[in-house]
Amino acid sequence: MLHIENSQVTSQPVDTIEGQPNTGTVFVKPLLRGDSMALLEVRMRAGVGSAIHAHSHESVLYVVSGKLKTVIGGETFVLGPGDVCRHPRGSDHRVEALADTLFIEVKSPPIEFHEVFSAAAAPGEPP
Repeated sequence: MLHIENSQVTSQPVDTIEGQPNTGTVFVKPLLRGDSMALLEVRMRAGVGSAIHAHSHESVLYVVSGKLKTVIGGETFVLGPGDVCRHPRGSDHRVEALADTLFIEVKSPPIEFHEVFSAAAAPGEPP
């Protein structure tokens, strides 16, 4: 696929990442998958966060709006609009929304959505 309109993709409510429970529902919209990467749009309400986890892929996050705290290998960073971070392959990390937050995430190599994320029981609405 070379092009997708955002409105054509539905946000997926996620309650676990890598089998670890979140503190609330994360809304993940898998926008585009290429040969070497996948692009996701992620929305989190203030106070929602992931547990410490690690992936077999690398991730780069770009904060569009809000405020996001991330812990990467024991170091804590607070990100605002325009800020970027990287979660290296195999590194322990977590994210927590300090305000309602929208970020874009690129994962390389591309992931199989259901292998990383587990859907919440009730769909809910993204922030």
